[in-house]
Amino acid sequence: MSLLRKTPITIITGFLGSGKTTLISKLIETYKTGRLAIIVNEFGDIGVDGDIIKSCAIPNCPEENIIELSNGCICCTVADDFIPTIDKILKLNPKPDHILIETSGLALPKPLLKAFEWPEIRTQITVDGVIALADAEAVSKERFAPSLEAVERQRLADENISHETPLSEVFEDQVYCSDLVLLTKTDIVTKDDLSKAKNIIKNFKNKELPIIEIENGNIEPGIILGLESEAENDLHSRPSHHDGEDEHEHDDFENIVVNIDTINNQDYFLKKLNLLTSEFEILRTKGFVRVENKPMRLLIQGVGNRIRTQFDVLSDDLENRSGKLVFIAEKGKVKKETIEKYLLG
Repeated sequence: MSLLRKTPITIITGFLGSGKTTLISKLIETYKTGRLAIIVNEFGDIGVDGDIIKSCAIPNCPEENIIELSNGCICCTVADDFIPTIDKILKLNPKPDHILIETSGLALPKPLLKAFEWPEIRTQITVDGVIALADAEAVSKERFAPSLEAVERQRLADENISHETPLSEVFEDQVYCSDLVLLTKTDIVTKDDLSKAKNIIKNFKNKELPIIEIENGNIEPGIILGLESEAENDLHSRPSHHDGEDEHEHDDFENIVVNIDTINNQDYFLKKLNLLTSEFEILRTKGFVRVENKPMRLLIQGVGNRIRTQFDVLSDDLENRSGKLVFIAEKGKVKKETIEKYLLG
């Protein structure tokens, strides 16, 4: 790689559970044209996403090239976390050919784009592209409505849907800032819902935007890497609800970490988990548990009450064999004690 060439960075955004970690894990496997480095921005103090990605490490993306940032939303901690991390990655030997950034589900991409103007890094890196992942089912249900009028129509039709929430603004900002949208989990929606999801995105995007359907994170790397968008030089065409603000707050959400001992009945535990997420409107669930008489730990990832599980790593290979789950919910919806009583009582 030429010393004069800026290192390209792809920013991968998306609402909680939209499939960002799955996508990056697949890219590690399929990217064959150079070395990757990855920054994973966790929301909370349990490194689930980073742990999953590190388990996929290969020679072209070794574990030391995968860095977790767990001190909060990356767009709010640019000076403290992002700049030093980029500097650290650029000093790797050999130097990576491409850097992927997985933002937290609550991150606004535009403040991150502005960080590329910092003198310390602006001559060394460029934004190759901003990729927004959108859960097809969630979008088709209009959970991230772009206007108060649309939310009101939904509220009148369904008492479970509230008025305007910060989630809708986050989703819109991520799409507004993107170069293309990956519509995920398309295998579990009807054709009508898939069409509706596409139309919703097209209706509030300010420019023509490619929308690509994917399943299980499978996509040819050349489709999303190598866009050469130089997004940091194109901020004017990427509007945000927060333009003109110095920062944004995430006080509307909280993460609750619960330690889980070995469970002896997997089906019963998952049934209780499903009821918990439904009753308390939990947005995101992720983590690991150990199951009695099973050699591998059980990976749990959920969006709302849609829970997916798989056995992924031998428990004996882990330094910490205890289980943990992190729950992300709107503040005040549920307490840690309630979750513990529900699952462990």
